[in-house]
Amino acid sequence: MDIKREIDKLRREIEAHNYAYYERDDPTIPDFEYDALMRRLRDLEEQYPEYRAESSPTQRVGGRAAFSPVAHAVPLESLNDVFSAEELRSFDVRCREALGGPVSYVLEPKVDGLSVSLTYLGGSFASGATRGDGVTGEDVTHNLLTIENLPGVLRGQPPDRLVVRGEVYMSREVFADINADREANDLPPFANPRNAAAGSMRQLDPAAAAERRLSLVVFNIQELSGGWPDTHTETLDLLASCGFPVNTHAVFSDMEATYRAVLDLGARRDAYPFEMDGAVIKLNDLAARRTLGSTSRAPRWAIAYKYPPEQKETTLLDILIQVGRTGVLTPKAKLVPVCLAGATVTHATLHNLDFIAEKDIRIGDTVLVQKAGDIIPEILSVKQDKRPEGAEPYVFPQTCPVCGAPAVRDAGEAAVRCTGAACPAQRHRALLHFASRGAMDIDGLGTATASLLLSEGLFASPDDLYRLTPDDLAQLPSFKEKSAANLIDGIARSKSRGLARLLFALGIRHVGQKASQVLAERFGSMAALQEASLEELTSIADIGATTAGSLKRFLDSAQGRSLIEGLQTCGVEMTAPQKSGGEKLSGLVFVLTGTLARQTRTQAAARIVSQGGLVSGSISAKTSYVVAGEKAGGKLAKAKNLGIPVLTEEEFEAMLMEGS
Repeated sequence: MDIKREIDKLRREIEAHNYAYYERDDPTIPDFEYDALMRRLRDLEEQYPEYRAESSPTQRVGGRAAFSPVAHAVPLESLNDVFSAEELRSFDVRCREALGGPVSYVLEPKVDGLSVSLTYLGGSFASGATRGDGVTGEDVTHNLLTIENLPGVLRGQPPDRLVVRGEVYMSREVFADINADREANDLPPFANPRNAAAGSMRQLDPAAAAERRLSLVVFNIQELSGGWPDTHTETLDLLASCGFPVNTHAVFSDMEATYRAVLDLGARRDAYPFEMDGAVIKLNDLAARRTLGSTSRAPRWAIAYKYPPEQKETTLLDILIQVGRTGVLTPKAKLVPVCLAGATVTHATLHNLDFIAEKDIRIGDTVLVQKAGDIIPEILSVKQDKRPEGAEPYVFPQTCPVCGAPAVRDAGEAAVRCTGAACPAQRHRALLHFASRGAMDIDGLGTATASLLLSEGLFASPDDLYRLTPDDLAQLPSFKEKSAANLIDGIARSKSRGLARLLFALGIRHVGQKASQVLAERFGSMAALQEASLEELTSIADIGATTAGSLKRFLDSAQGRSLIEGLQTCGVEMTAPQKSGGEKLSGLVFVLTGTLARQTRTQAAARIVSQGGLVSGSISAKTSYVVAGEKAGGKLAKAKNLGIPVLTEEEFEAMLMEGS
């Protein structure tokens, strides 16, 4: 095979695997086989640079196309969400008080798609970009051109320069057709229209995007040469006259009428061709918008009302039991497929045995299902009047379904746990957790490789990973010399991840990422942490008695000491990097609440930590200061009740700068 043909073949093969992994969440080959293909392609492109291409999978991160970045001259802001009439009325009061007079609102459906900006020069479509982070997006012009109702040339007398904002979506009808076709061809269906639309915009081949039959709706002008209209409705009229498909809308002069229309819109949302996750309420007057302005992330002149989760009935086919890395047996409902919030739902969480018993959930029952936050499917209730004759109460297993060891329930806990120390399911999940991105981030150690290491007896404890040799791996099925060397290299690189990520990777009960970071910053080394008393641990903000007790038991156990010693012997780093910003906030605990104008709360938290302070998510007796931004709520009230000092953002800045 000549080199060009081999490169083209590799690219097509890798693209197919990327599609299966990222779009279908259904990988078709083990990680190490994928890595081998990618390495072969990269080697060929380095040896034969004349065949390099920007569209090659080697030029992308995480299987996604490295589309050119596009800076938005006018930010594509997000919206603050509200969920009740009271919150809408509060928004109305803020607008009226700030403007000192009457206002009018425009109501539009909130299309659940992918937000894009479109640039027209001289009346012709010039380019388009995704929203990205609102400041910088990605150029997807080639895929936008495949959208049938996107005007290539504007009608009438359009402005010389026009930048508009819209939403790319996949209609309900197209979504149903495509999924029916995929199922007929033994392909898994897409999860929901929004993800399908977003994935389509990231296709390298425009022909693939065209097959998705996407649609566009436009709802805002971002930039406009010449004079601006006075109202939002006039901008929509202008857009419609140019040939854009514009959002349906209505105008109201008071919030009560607006709220009634919001509810009516929600009741009719199934009649729209697109998925709708809420309603958008905007000030109509553009001058009023300029007066109110925006916060660091959202306009003050608009709000999004989010509808409650959609609920539907379906049948419970079976109750499946999964075994987690800590041995917890988690029940999961298998359902007759039902469409909820634009997604096909086949499974739902059942939480634990108490949840099943409390709701008296039985196999064969008709159940009411919703997606919590439109994300996680859950069972709300059982339709007792529809229960089939002979349905028996569910009996939770008393043994592990994987290893057969007794399953026990500790006093005071809802969880039932497998007691098998060598349970394959626990070890498999523990290994995947140890190697995951948030933990030790070991390249090439995915599900298939983990299963192989376990089945061949090469993994019983995390320190076993660091004793693996290329010869150990080369003897395994499907492992070749180069793939073995690459995994060994990935394991070696993970040694330098630092104390915080190591603590999280160990999978100690109740010790998550945040607690691991706090502990690493406080003690600086594993040795110091091992010497800490229970009292020292519980005195730290965000480290409660349960977390401290679990950590102390692990550190004092023979298994814990042996594991840490083994990892240390293998050269795994067990210290935390030194802070570079001084220790002026050492010993102080901050709680951030509300919206900060000059920075995000994440940025503020990073500045506190860099100067030796700690950031907590809740107020307690350990809290030193509360930093309150705009729209601070319950935490601010609690701080005042407890007499905890409250800082404005300006006072907080002054504290950080003091002595600098």
